[in-house]
Amino acid sequence: MNRSFYFRKLATVVVLTSAFLSSQASFSDDIRKNTQISALDRGFSGLYNLDFAGAENDFTSWEREHPQDPLGPVSEAAGFLFSEFNRLGVLEAQFFENDSAFAGRPKLNPDPALRERFQNAITRAESLAHSQLQNNPQDRDALFALTLSSGLQADYAALIDKRNLASLRFTKQASATAQQLLSVCPNCYDALLATGFSKYIIGSMAAPVRWLLRMGGLPSDKEGGIADLQMTADHGRYLAPFARVLLAIAYVREKEKGKAIELLSGLQQEYPGNSLFPRELARLRTSPKP
Repeated sequence: MNRSFYFRKLATVVVLTSAFLSSQASFSDDIRKNTQISALDRGFSGLYNLDFAGAENDFTSWEREHPQDPLGPVSEAAGFLFSEFNRLGVLEAQFFENDSAFAGRPKLNPDPALRERFQNAITRAESLAHSQLQNNPQDRDALFALTLSSGLQADYAALIDKRNLASLRFTKQASATAQQLLSVCPNCYDALLATGFSKYIIGSMAAPVRWLLRMGGLPSDKEGGIADLQMTADHGRYLAPFARVLLAIAYVREKEKGKAIELLSGLQQEYPGNSLFPRELARLRTSPKP
């Protein structure tokens, strides 16, 4: 196999892993209670529904009430990034299905003002997170904020700036911090999304590619990746819908289109404001059987 093939596969792994990292929310005890809906809950629900203006209002509200919490600015950064993805047409799931199409994607022209707001939010979040970790190296929200920050920067590098190697570096950082979080909070099931889909995709590749990516610090375990995604889908609060999206992608790859349609149909009912789900469903329902 030639080198360009490896880099096309590598870029696909980076994006599929990091892009869905970018929608995680807090592990703080006070917003994990089912009886309480916080501004962060509402904000991330807004992102699922592609309501970016509403999500920004909710994230800003959280920041005003919790000025020392790194989850406020990093969540705001997630809103900025996905708003830009939506404007540029990056959020189409079909975009990632063909390696050749991905490799030949054009470098996009981002909004410079939004780029600055995104980077400022990332800087604020990382500064607050590192400050918290100095006082408590096991601070779950600080570890999560750094995980999300790295994932968001991987998204920007790969999907907007088309800098695949930089994106890989950020993705490895996100995976490492997610592992730190899981070591102190094993039941933080949403964190399993940070490595689950990467394990699945890399585990599905040819042996030489798996070996190269393992040497680069990315895990390879197809069955383990599915198990991680299923755990998040079953027990996660904030990332359960994204885990179902990723499971649907895995089912398409495994030629189990019916299961993918079932998952996406449920997501369409839960998030009627998201126009991506019905479009992908229509494509799957009309595509020829393998």
